[in-house]
Amino acid sequence: MRKLPFTIAAAALFALAGAAYADSADDIMSKNKCSSCHTATTTKKAPSFADVAKKYQGNAGAEAKLVEMLKTGGAEDHKKIAASDADLKAVVQKVLASK
Repeated sequence: MRKLPFTIAAAALFALAGAAYADSADDIMSKNKCSSCHTATTTKKAPSFADVAKKYQGNAGAEAKLVEMLKTGGAEDHKKIAASDADLKAVVQKVLASK
């Protein structure tokens, strides 16, 4: 019986720690209003995340290219995203994992 509170506390700690780590890309995408132009699977004003992932599938340099594009706004009318390289890499990895 005495182990139950500790087990519950440990499970809550792991759940919260995982959510905090996993949400950095979502937070950046939300803060920068990526969804105003992009959606997960359908074209809106810009390609869907799934279309971007499909376009760059198998391209070894895709991650670096997309991080640089987000940093500089290098694609047509894409705005610059003010975030660390690690955070931009997390965003790109999330997009490239889209299906």
